[in-house]
Formats: sequence, C-alpha cells, structure tokens
Amino acid sequence: MRRVVVTGLGAVSACGIGAETLIDATQTGTSGVKPIAFDDLDAQRVKTAARLSEADLAHIIGEKPHRMREPVAEYALTAAREAVAQAGLTAAHFGDMCGVSIGSGFGGGQTLNRNYMKFGREGSMRLDPMAVPKIMNNAAASWVSMEFGATGPALCLATACSSGSQSIGMGFQMIATGQVDRCIAGGSEGCLESGVFRVWELLRVMTAEVNRPFSKDRNGMILGEGAGILVLESLESALDRGANILCELSGFGTNSDAGDLLRPDPERAAACMRVALRQAGLEASDIDYVNAHGTGTVANDVNEATALREVFGETLKGLEISSTKPIHGHALGAAGALELIVAIGALRRQSAPPTVNFTETDPKIDLLPVPNDAKPMAINAVMSNSLAFGGINATLIAQRYSDG
Repeated sequence: MRRVVVTGLGAVSACGIGAETLIDATQTGTSGVKPIAFDDLDAQRVKTAARLSEADLAHIIGEKPHRMREPVAEYALTAAREAVAQAGLTAAHFGDMCGVSIGSGFGGGQTLNRNYMKFGREGSMRLDPMAVPKIMNNAAASWVSMEFGATGPALCLATACSSGSQSIGMGFQMIATGQVDRCIAGGSEGCLESGVFRVWELLRVMTAEVNRPFSKDRNGMILGEGAGILVLESLESALDRGANILCELSGFGTNSDAGDLLRPDPERAAACMRVALRQAGLEASDIDYVNAHGTGTVANDVNEATALREVFGETLKGLEISSTKPIHGHALGAAGALELIVAIGALRRQSAPPTVNFTETDPKIDLLPVPNDAKPMAINAVMSNSLAFGGINATLIAQRYSDG
C-alpha cells in the first residue's frame, strides 16, 4: 500500500471562497449563517441557513450562467481550481493516472426545484432542455474531470451526508493501491432551494434558533451549501515533482448500520472509527482532535458521543472534540469534505476550532467540546467523522507529514 498525502485544498462555503477563508472562520468562530427567505414558501418556520453571500455567488456564477451547469457544479469547479493551483499541478500531471471522486448527496437541486415549481403552477412542459445534465449527481465530478483533462476513474458517491468523506476515501484507496497517482476528491452541494428547504423543515431536524451541537439546549441543525476539494497524491508522486506536502491522509474507514434509516447506531459508528485507526496504524490515544459529525439534533449528538466514548474510553477526557457546523452549516454531501479541510487546518495551525453557541453540558452526553473559542495545542493526528442518513458511516484520519 502506498502512502497518500494532501498537496492542495479548495473550498466554497458560507464563510466565503477559499480553504483558508473557511479555516480562518472556524478558528475564529465567525459563523457564515445568514437570513434566508423563499418567495415560494407561504409558511417558513426556519429563517436562517449557512448560504453563500450574494457577492460570492455572483463571482462564482458570473454575469451569464453556464447553460449546462448549475451551482453544485460551479462550486466544485471553483474549489477544484483552488486546490489544483495550490498543488502546483500542470497538464502533464493529469491524464489516465489522475482520478476524480466528488460526491453529492442531492445533485442539481436548483434545476429540479425550478422545473417542479413551473410544472406545478403552470402545467407547462416548456422546461429547461438541459435539465438532465444539470440534475445528474455526477455533474460536478464530470465537469472537474473535463476542466483538467483527468481521464482516470471519475466517481460520484451519493451517500447523503457521507458523500464527501466516502469520495475522499475512494480517492485515497485508488492511490494507495496504485490505480492512479493522484485524485481530485471531495464533495459539493447546492441544496438551498425552496422545495429542498421545505422538506427539511418538515423532517423537524432544523433549528429555528441557533445551532448548538452537544449543548444541553440544542434543538436542531442548520442547513448549508458549498464544496470542499482536496488534491490527493501518492507520496512518491508528490516527492518526485517537489510538491509542498500539507499533511498525510493515513486512515479511512466506512461501514453501514444496516439498521434504522435515520438514527445512527453508536456501535457501528465506533466500528467505523476503529477501521480508520487500524488502517492508519494508530491507537485511539494517538488522535489529538476530532471534528465530529455533530449536527446539533438531540439523537445524533447522543449517539455520536456514545460511539466516541466506546472508541476512546478514558482517553476521551483528554481528547479535543468540536463540531464546526454552526459556522459553515450542514452542507450534506459536501459536509465531510469541508470538515476534513477544517480538521487539516487545525493540524496545520496547531489549534482546535471551537463549537460556537455552546452553552451547557448535557448530562445525557457528558461531553464538553471545545467551547466557543479555539484552543491552541499540540496536534499530530486528527479525525473527521460523517454519519449519514441510510446508516452510512465514514471516518478519515490525517497526520502531520513525516519522511521517517
């Protein structure tokens, strides 16, 4: 198995454009949550979301929107361009030995929503003729592969909130086993559309107040959007071309609960973390910081804390944990990718980001996350967890790169 390193990061989020912009926001606790209103909704209970600013959206989409692309693909392209530029890749580095693995939980939400609304109101069949290429889940992965001429495998995992993490994990596996030398991997989501927002409201998992993961008074998640993209490479490839290595991606675990569709199983989440630890060759005590899935719903936070306690045992007391979703929102298929970038930021800055809005420890959880302010500390290894609807779990582990 070949070692896999990260040489580029790119992000689009409610915090702004750029991976460092996202990392800055999570370190300073500056939330990208903004008011949101939909003219199509006659009764909107939740009135905030972690959405892009109008200025950022205009910059990404441009004066004239591409007739075959919608935001989910544009977000991925913007983040991928940043990651590729940081990695210093040129045309010679793509081709068959470069893969693309970009997940999306929903795909083309904007086109779906507009077509449904038009048909429902007017009964008209004069819909967007480019709807199919816009809607398909693999649009983001395909546009990125075409942008750079990456003719290796082009994958799109649609596994709800684990899409980004699993897609990065698939890129990791392709490189580790020698199928490709590098991979543009991550997740993208453009889901803040009226119809999508409404069905999330009806599920009663979003908060009408503020998102408070792990806090006693938590009462729901905050929806987000964006894209997180990483350039992954084999260590040999990165060294051969003199690349700046940001960190090593050393562990990936994924499994399924095969149980409840919506409620995560702590035992299966714990098993997933153990798979990642085993692949990384680490003990639980070697992990210094965990970016938790931490949605802020009552059930998720209890179950995730139970899983963490099962894996880390007594070392949990010395482990720093946070959920950064109150800052960038729950970006569904992009969530795991954005959160791995945040965790890598913590590793590189030697500082655990805070769980903002935290008020009081819940005795049912008995876990104190990093509360409200970042915590400078020595960090050698980080873990990022995703626990998706459908019972799909994914864990990624990154470490400081060492040539030893």
